[in-house]
Amino acid sequence: MNYEMNTTREFNFDGLVGPTHNYAGLSFGNVASSSNINNASNPKEAALQGLAKMRVLAQRGFAQGVLPPQSRPNFRLLRQIGFTGTNAQMIKAAARTDPVLLACAYSAAPMWTANAATVSPSADTADGRVHFTVANLNNKLHRSFEHTQTERALRAIFHDKVHFAVHQALPSTPAFGDEGAANHTRLCAEYGVAGIELFVYGRSKFDARIGIASPKKFPARQTSEASQAVARLHGLNESRTIFAQQNPDTIDQGVFHNDVIAVGNGPVLFYHQEAFANEADVIRQCRIALLQVGAKLLPIRVDTAQVSVADAVASYLFNSQLFTKPDGKMLLLVPQECNENVAVAAYLKNLLNSTVSFSAIDELVSIDLRESMRNGGGPACLRLRVVLTEQQAAAMHQGIIFTENLYTRLVAWVDSHYRDRLLPEDLADPALAVEVQVALTELSSILNLPDLYEFN
Repeated sequence: MNYEMNTTREFNFDGLVGPTHNYAGLSFGNVASSSNINNASNPKEAALQGLAKMRVLAQRGFAQGVLPPQSRPNFRLLRQIGFTGTNAQMIKAAARTDPVLLACAYSAAPMWTANAATVSPSADTADGRVHFTVANLNNKLHRSFEHTQTERALRAIFHDKVHFAVHQALPSTPAFGDEGAANHTRLCAEYGVAGIELFVYGRSKFDARIGIASPKKFPARQTSEASQAVARLHGLNESRTIFAQQNPDTIDQGVFHNDVIAVGNGPVLFYHQEAFANEADVIRQCRIALLQVGAKLLPIRVDTAQVSVADAVASYLFNSQLFTKPDGKMLLLVPQECNENVAVAAYLKNLLNSTVSFSAIDELVSIDLRESMRNGGGPACLRLRVVLTEQQAAAMHQGIIFTENLYTRLVAWVDSHYRDRLLPEDLADPALAVEVQVALTELSSILNLPDLYEFN
């Protein structure tokens, strides 16, 4: 089935998994990441799985793009924290004295591009441009330096300032902890008309009026101050912008981002009973705000009795992708782990067979993303959603638009440059750094982005 192009479409820009994908367990609060620490990863398989997902969606007619991996290791970081000498000498010294720091410098976490930035389409913004605010990701060392290269890549791709505005990351302080689109959902009647933007935060640094308990076990990464700052930068309409606190108890159960417990598309909000600190108020606000733009909220609430938070985290049910089909119904793309979890599989079967409700979701597609899932990232983690008009789509860099030809070239590139087994101790091998630089130099040529990388 091939869907016709509409004037305004939602593009999913998937992060291409980098050559240093490994299980270092650096993300405290991410249960999957921590549970697979020090296991052998397969970077080649991870990249091919990601490309296969992009291909499945592109073949269905959905708009798909590719975001390139970042250069690794980050030698600038190693120098900044006191390592000296040649690149090889710094790698060996870091491996000998503090392997965790070396793992941070080698992190392939930029593959999860839901954390790259928060995006508001032109229909929502005051100046009629698509706005991007790069996430600072300052909660974790291994991600805190991503924003420099992310901004560089976004500016190269969305370079036309008539259509796009790319904002630098917020100040890298605890008060402005920002994790990007993983804590942001847009709801609307149609992609090309004004919608509402729902920002979900875990804590507040300054606002004493927010008196809800904080998580006790794992950190709340997104602040209300950061979410409000992004909304201001994007020039969003206050009456169509909602700020909601994530349930702190779910954070302590491994729900480190809102996209692990809720996902929205069009007028549909698919969410768990325990997603928000004040569920009733969030749903009420969404209903009222959507009515302003002529839409009716279609909430799909999953009760704890149907799927526990633990099962939701284990299967990444809500880290799925929702796609609107031409008939207005929706396709739900889930990781194959959803089929392997008894409670989740039963829920999804009932969802598709339901004759009650409006049956917004009528098709289910499962995808193998095992390598990413083992590191705590499902289908939704891998993509950044960008709504573009036909003119905006034509104005962005065309070399990253997913086509069958690009797929073939990228598969060959991965087969040529990626290792099929990588252990944390392999990061100590200076040859890996050389392999990565050679690979990314070739990739920049494939994507026609010659100035993408500044190897340091």
